[in-house]
Amino acid sequence: MDAMGRSTKSSSERSKSRRPEAGPPVGSDFLQLDIGRAPAGGRTAWLTDRLRSAIADGRLPVGTRLPASRVLAEELRVTRGVVTEAYRRLAESGQIAGRGRLGTVVVAAPAPPRAHPAGPALPGPALFAAADREGAVDALRALPCRTDLSPGVPDLAAFPRTAWLRAERAVLASVSPGDFGYGDPRGAPALRRAVVDWLARNRGIRADPAEVVVVSGVAQALGLLARTLREDGISRVAVEDPGSLGTRQQLEYGGHTVVPVPVDQRGLDVGALRAGGARAVLTTPAHQFPTGVVLDGERRRDLLEWAAGGGVVIEDDYDAEHRYDRPPVPALRSLMPEGVCYAGSVSKLLAPALRIGWLLVPPNRLDAVVTAKRYADLGTGILTQLVLARLMDSGELERHLRHVRSRHRRRRDVMLRAIRAHLPGARVHGAAAGLHLMVTFGDAHGTARGGGPRGSDFRDTDLAEAALARGVKVHPLSWHRMTPGPAGLVLGYAAGPAHDIDEGVALIGAALRDTLA
Repeated sequence: MDAMGRSTKSSSERSKSRRPEAGPPVGSDFLQLDIGRAPAGGRTAWLTDRLRSAIADGRLPVGTRLPASRVLAEELRVTRGVVTEAYRRLAESGQIAGRGRLGTVVVAAPAPPRAHPAGPALPGPALFAAADREGAVDALRALPCRTDLSPGVPDLAAFPRTAWLRAERAVLASVSPGDFGYGDPRGAPALRRAVVDWLARNRGIRADPAEVVVVSGVAQALGLLARTLREDGISRVAVEDPGSLGTRQQLEYGGHTVVPVPVDQRGLDVGALRAGGARAVLTTPAHQFPTGVVLDGERRRDLLEWAAGGGVVIEDDYDAEHRYDRPPVPALRSLMPEGVCYAGSVSKLLAPALRIGWLLVPPNRLDAVVTAKRYADLGTGILTQLVLARLMDSGELERHLRHVRSRHRRRRDVMLRAIRAHLPGARVHGAAAGLHLMVTFGDAHGTARGGGPRGSDFRDTDLAEAALARGVKVHPLSWHRMTPGPAGLVLGYAAGPAHDIDEGVALIGAALRDTLA
C-alpha cells in the first residue's frame, strides 16, 4: 500500500486475486441435479428420466415453470442441446409445453398410482388367459405401465388445444340462449353441414345434412344400428375375422349373434359372407382392423352386389384419414349410398375422450335410427358439436390432420426399425396406413420366416403377459380372432414418443426370448 492507501500490486497480481480458486460447482440447485451421475453417452436420457420422475412424484406439479434451457445447461456444464432434447421428449409425451414469455411449463402429470391389494402387482395371467374377454380391453387400459403400445389411440399430446380454445370462445360468444335447450336428436345443423362437407372433401361421400345423425362415437352408432336391425328381425351379423374385439362385443351386447367371415390379402371374403347366411355385415374396407389390408376392387363390387340383394353393410371408417404410403381409398358409402350404413368419428383424429362421431344411414332406416338416438340420450352435447363444426369449417381440422400425419409417420418408421432390430423374422402387416401394426410370427401353418419363431411355438397371450410383466402393454392378436390363426401382436405406435416405442419393442423382444426359452 502507498501513502494514499492504494494497492501497489501489479496488474497480474490483481488479476490473480480476483480469479476464483475453483470453477463453479458442477450441478444445479434445481432438483439437486448432479450430471456426474449420468452414464457416459447417456446424459439426455438421464436428464429426461430425472425430470419425468420429478413430475410423476409431485416435485414438479402442473404449472411449474422449468429453468430456461440455457441456464440449466450452464449449471450442469453440458451443451444446450442436451437440455433442449430432454425438454423436447417431455413435450412430445405431453408433460410439458412452451408458454411463450412464461417459458416451459409442466402441463400434465400421471395420476397417482392406486393402492393394490396384496397379490400380484399386475394381473397378467388372469387378464390374458380369460376365455371370456368381456372387459379385458378396459382392464388392460386401467393398468399402470412403462410403455403403452395398445392400438387405437392417436397422438393425444398433439391435441390442438389452442385452436380448440379459440373455437370454443367464438362459439360461446355467438350462440343464443335457445341453443342451450333440447335440440334435434340428429345433432346440431351446423355440425351436420360441416360433416357433409368434410366427408365430401376427404372421403368422396356425397350426402345431405338431413341424412347425418351425430352420435357419441362409433360405439353408439353400432348400438343404435344393433337395436334397429334387431327390430327388423336381423339377429345375426357377420364380422371380419380377425376383426376388432370391441366392435364385436358391441354387437353381442346389442343382442346379436356374430358370424366370423375370414379376411385375406384381398380383404373380406364375400363368398364366405354369402355362405354364412347373415343378413348384415360389419366391415372396415379402407383399412381393415387389424390386418391393414384394403378391400380390393372385385370384392367391393361383390359386396355391393350382395347389398343390392337386400344385405345391410355397416362401414366402420375408423382411421381412413391416416395414410402414408398409398393413395386414398374411396368409402363404400360413396359408391352405394342406399345400401351402406356409414360410421365415423374424430376419436382417431383428435381424441376418443370427445365422444363424438356421425352415422349416415339409407333413407329407409333413418327414422328408426333417429328414434333410437332420441331415446338413448336426447342428443349429443351441443358445445362439442359446435366447436367441432367450427374447426371443420375453418380448415383447422385439415391442418391438424397434416400435422399429426407427419408425426405418426415418423413414429411408424421408428417402430418398423425397432421390429427389424428386436423381433427378427416377424412379419409386419398394414404399415401403409393407420395407427397400428399387426405383427405375426409364422404363416397360417406356423412356418417360421427368416429364422424367427414359428407361430405355433407359443401362445401370443403368453407373450403379451410377459411383455406386461416388463411394463409394456400390447394386444395379443388372438384377442381379435374368432377362429385359430398364427400367433401375433397388435401394436399401436401413434400415442407415444419415439424413444418409448423403440424401448417398448426391445422389451417385447426380450419377452419373446423368455417365452420361447
